[in-house]
Amino acid sequence: MRMVDLIEKKRNQEAHTEEEIKTIIEGVTNQTIPDYQISAWLMAVYFQGMTKKEAFYLTKAMLESGDQIDLSEIKGIKVDKHSTGGVGDKTTLVLAPLIATLSGKMAKLSGRGLGHTGGTLDKLESIQGFNVGLEKQAFIDQVNDIGCAVAGQTAKIAPADKILYALRDVTGTVPSIPLIASSIMAKKLASGADVIVLDVKVGDGAFMKTIEEAKKLAELMVSIGQDYGKKVVALLTNMHEPLGMAVGNKLEVLEAIDTLKGGGPKDFKGLIIELASAILVLSDIEPNLEIAKDLVINTLESQKAYQTFKAMVKRQSGNIDAFLTKKVIEKTILNAEDEGFIKSINALDVGLKAMHLGAGRKTIEDNIDHEVGIRVLVKTGDRIKVGEPLLEIYHHENQVIDLNEYSPMIKISKEEVAAPKLVLQTIGI
Repeated sequence: MRMVDLIEKKRNQEAHTEEEIKTIIEGVTNQTIPDYQISAWLMAVYFQGMTKKEAFYLTKAMLESGDQIDLSEIKGIKVDKHSTGGVGDKTTLVLAPLIATLSGKMAKLSGRGLGHTGGTLDKLESIQGFNVGLEKQAFIDQVNDIGCAVAGQTAKIAPADKILYALRDVTGTVPSIPLIASSIMAKKLASGADVIVLDVKVGDGAFMKTIEEAKKLAELMVSIGQDYGKKVVALLTNMHEPLGMAVGNKLEVLEAIDTLKGGGPKDFKGLIIELASAILVLSDIEPNLEIAKDLVINTLESQKAYQTFKAMVKRQSGNIDAFLTKKVIEKTILNAEDEGFIKSINALDVGLKAMHLGAGRKTIEDNIDHEVGIRVLVKTGDRIKVGEPLLEIYHHENQVIDLNEYSPMIKISKEEVAAPKLVLQTIGI
């Protein structure tokens, strides 16, 4: 079976067999197929797409290309969550201890940030001493003891995906729905959870720009997960503006802590309630959705989930007291020059500005500055007066901040603007 024949087959919009896809992924993993042929095949997939069966076969082949984590030693329902990436998305920091407090088990393998979207591991490492490199047994023991752990993903999980993604990144084939779906689901299925909740972001700050694209991706991922016998739900959520207020590692951890204490921005807390209650229903911890929502709200207000978060940080060698008492760096405030209503907040621009401050990486080798970032003090639809603060920019003394570079991110209208809907659609419940 020659690779050129498989490239031509996909180019001609013909469907691959399971054996053909397995051959391709084995060649990727063993590096017996040259990059130029893999790249040509990826471009053919980008243009011609894949059937649901092909996407399932691709997921299966990538899943089987590496290790699969056995979580059978963990007692109870094992839960995993994945976000397709957005600006200010710190949901794992709240969701993991919250679900643990509500009797679920969240054994979460997370990644690092690249580009305008932040990484969960980078955020947690803003807490002094926090160890994301847990050994397997320590990881399992911690989840059994306190209900949650968040650690780095081993390179042995879906190694073919790592190679394919690197090539997709430099060949313009990243925004392919079957390639995205199989990449995500191979890693989620390898992580061993019983229940998977998917947060599919839609908008300027997300990979999926339209609700139509996001719906196709969500339906395909849910279908793949269900074909593997997993309970899967996907929420399509708004990413036209940043989630919450904080964008930047330490700032996002502080916002997550505020939410775990019963506070937090309305939109971020609202998303946590939706995601957590969907998990409770899917896990049969509380089958009634409205009761599940009340349970989540009461747990946040009781601050019990914050105590679980502190237990997780301590167990992973983090120093929460040092984190909370460390001096905050300089901040510059952008004030409104017009009055009216907030028309839009460009999530992508906010994420890119935070990255340029040092909160994110341009390349995977870049170092992260945990202290810098941006707090967006307004939301679409808010009424604003001249001189009221729009943004807080956190930076070091030697960093020059030109507010003219930040002001175009927020548009103000004289006409009243409706607040956007946060959860656009739910697939799987």
